[in-house]
Parts: sequence; C-alpha cells; structure tokens
Amino acid sequence: LDAVLRSRVKGQEQAISAVASAIRLSRAGLHAGNRPIASFLFLGQTGTGKTELAKALSQELTGTEKNLITINMSEYQDKH
Repeated sequence: LDAVLRSRVKGQEQAISAVASAIRLSRAGLHAGNRPIASFLFLGQTGTGKTELAKALSQELTGTEKNLITINMSEYQDKH
C-alpha cells in the first residue's frame, strides 16, 4: 500500500505512512469490529496532494475513486 500511494503522491511521506499504518492495523484485525477502519482528515494548503492521496487510497481500497466522500471547505476562505 505504501509503494502504491507513494507512486501517486509526492512529498507526503508522513501522511502516507500514517494512512498505510492505520489500514495495515485494520487488515490485521487489530481494530474494533463495530468501528470503521479509520477516519482521515487531510488538511493543508492548496496543491499539497490532499485530494490525490484520498483518491489513491479510495482506488486501492475499493477499486474506484468514486467511493470517496469529500468535503471542500475552500469557499470559506473567501472574504465576504
């Protein structure tokens, strides 16, 4: 999983390691059965690879990028 995510997302080593670790723990059965695998919040500046990391993760786990729920808060940065 690490290698696949790193091939699609550059410069996010810490985020990739954290995400891959959470997925590995879940697949090893080291999580509560009544809880989700994990909840990921990718926060940061524009252009840092947040969306691409989420899409790559969705592709690897479900086989498609379409099984992804995103909440875009960028419109709240605009001054009104």
